[in-house]
Amino acid sequence: MSRPGHDSSPTGHGPHHAAVEALAERILKGTYGEGDSLVMPEVQAELDVSQTVLREAIKVLTTKGLLDSDERRGTFVCPREDWNLLDPDVLHWKLAAGVSSDFFADVLELRRSIEPAAAALAAERRTDEDLAVLDDALRAMAATDHNPELLVRADASFHRAMLVASNNRFYAQMHRVIVPVLVQRGRAVPTADDTSGQHPHAAHAAVVEAVRNRDVDGAYVAMLELLDLSAREHP
Repeated sequence: MSRPGHDSSPTGHGPHHAAVEALAERILKGTYGEGDSLVMPEVQAELDVSQTVLREAIKVLTTKGLLDSDERRGTFVCPREDWNLLDPDVLHWKLAAGVSSDFFADVLELRRSIEPAAAALAAERRTDEDLAVLDDALRAMAATDHNPELLVRADASFHRAMLVASNNRFYAQMHRVIVPVLVQRGRAVPTADDTSGQHPHAAHAAVVEAVRNRDVDGAYVAMLELLDLSAREHP
């Protein structure tokens, strides 16, 4: 199975990228509310872009579920339930616009349904390369000495590596949703995945040890316990 590379935004760079970002920011922050129709000359003036650039930006945001159009209403903002939060760009914009505690709670529910199963698959399918990457993440975590920024980075590396180690292409892709939210949460709560004031290395190491020993049930339970401990520490 191929390993996921560095993520790149399909919106690119330059005026088109800037227009997409600016328009998305207005939608995510509520400047343009759900159901609002966009007055194109006004939006074009606000963004200071050409009609061509604005049309292309609207096409991008339409594919991501933020905008739609019909003959009666023109281009309008879609309901929030239509926004594709699994899209890395939309998720990035959502996190930048600010999220509530219930957003993190929803993501935790998603993680509890995915990451223990991914750890179980990793115990069954992991390669030596997978173990090496997981061990690197553990070493980085052990060396943080409770440094919040380094802990967040090491934690993100660990969870991404575990998803990849599942050797399931769909679970591996979930790092695009889980890791950005984990990083955002870690910055808001500096002791990310820290449990009861203890360094989080031990809880993470327990998952890796089960994976190393090909203990499928043990890996599932250890990952579930890790997520539950973190949730109790940072409700």
